[in-house]
Amino acid sequence: MNETEFKQMVDEILQHIEGQLEDCQTDLDWDLADGVLSIQCENGTQIIINRQVPTRQIWVATRADGFHFAQEDDGRWRQNGLELFELLNRTLREQCGEALQLTPPTTA
Repeated sequence: MNETEFKQMVDEILQHIEGQLEDCQTDLDWDLADGVLSIQCENGTQIIINRQVPTRQIWVATRADGFHFAQEDDGRWRQNGLELFELLNRTLREQCGEALQLTPPTTA
């Protein structure tokens, strides 16, 4: 996969996450710009999801830790068995107090 294809794929994933946040009844604020999705929690913390072109990864920064997700053969993004959307749902619940069920796009 070339750089342009990678950027497009990750941008679609970030837009998909943003769309799901828009559909939820939540007090979260977020901003999506130039391959970075920043989610602001009411407690002042953030979850930052961004694309890392050189490594072809999606990076997630939470209050607790940083994660580097690579796309596996099945199309899912994982780090050591932990799936991206599993982490996002857990972090939204634990860090932001929001019980959301974000799901991966069906085409990713």
